[in-house]
Amino acid sequence: MPIEFQIEAHAGAARTGRLLTPHGEIETPVFMPVGTAATVKAVPQDVLEELGVQILLGNTYHLYLRPGIETVRNLGGLHGFMAWPRAILTDSGGFQVFSLNELRKVTEEGVTFRSHLDGSSHFFSPESSMAAQIGLGADIVMAFDECTEYPADQARTQASMELTLRWAERSKKYFEEHKHEVPWDSCQYPVPSTQYPEKGAANWVPGTGYSTQSLFGIVQGGMDLALRKESAERTIEIGFPGYAIGGLSVGEPRERTREVIAATLEYLPADKPRYVMGVGTPEEIVEYASLGVDMMDCVLPTRAARHGLLFTSEGKVSIKQARYTTDAGPLDPNCGCRVCQRYSRAYLRHLYASNEVLAQVLNTLHNLSFYLDTMRRVRHSIRLGEESGFLSNVWSRPKP
Repeated sequence: MPIEFQIEAHAGAARTGRLLTPHGEIETPVFMPVGTAATVKAVPQDVLEELGVQILLGNTYHLYLRPGIETVRNLGGLHGFMAWPRAILTDSGGFQVFSLNELRKVTEEGVTFRSHLDGSSHFFSPESSMAAQIGLGADIVMAFDECTEYPADQARTQASMELTLRWAERSKKYFEEHKHEVPWDSCQYPVPSTQYPEKGAANWVPGTGYSTQSLFGIVQGGMDLALRKESAERTIEIGFPGYAIGGLSVGEPRERTREVIAATLEYLPADKPRYVMGVGTPEEIVEYASLGVDMMDCVLPTRAARHGLLFTSEGKVSIKQARYTTDAGPLDPNCGCRVCQRYSRAYLRHLYASNEVLAQVLNTLHNLSFYLDTMRRVRHSIRLGEESGFLSNVWSRPKP
């Protein structure tokens, strides 16, 4: 298998482990920054490496529209195109198409949608999503699914779940037939493969009989716990090396999100990586890790940073507020990131108020550092076996 998952320690339901990929080893539970268009906005790749980012998430829908799958493939896949030597996960494009709402039409065959860029018409199916993700060359790719809207009645939720299951079977069939077409990795910083050392690099020429990619299945079922159980069991029957819980953060109450995650985890294999898609705040990712989630991603740290909302050990800080105009203290006195070690709240507030590009850069650096440091503390606490105490040790506290 192109990936291997090893569990190392438990603290209650929480666990820490290692996910071995062709582009390096990932310590779990892990937070994956979102690099929608082959970039984490405002942060160059060398800085992401310094921050300790182990795996990035790329977006199939956006990369399909611009610069195009063949362009990326011909430049060595995502690893070569964006000069990123570590692991990458690509989503299927299903959630982005779902987000287009009135610009899409769903049928058994797939989804017809209009580009948000120019209004041109396009079509995604399980097969074309797999072809696109194979062309992008990520280490982990996702089955094409339909994200169920919220709220949705039982009949609609079940029909959507059934469609996702049929699409999962089609995704796997196409992937298994074409997975050896992954592009050669022309990244100038190749990482030796631990699993195929004779190849000398993490990716290799297509046609050699090897694949560098793994396909994960996605559990749907809306907010219906019985359907979530059925979706999990039937997705497992299809068989994947990892499983994601999708269809969350679509407008449901946060307590409902937690309930669905906790209930679904009961039915996912304990020896396979478990991925919750599109969540959440620092408090939420810690809580989901405590439930036994291994992988999470969210645009929140980068998106919030661009709007001046910063996460700290003392709670959220809206740096745009006038009260920080003369505040000479660091953003977070308990944070060791390069932003908190060098710049004052007054300066960060000045940059934001002046609409300086540097404001986005520094704000994003801090938020990413905070998320990544939070997950490091979670992993450390799990290794120490701190079942009852590690949540309170890493959660942000409300700011007075």
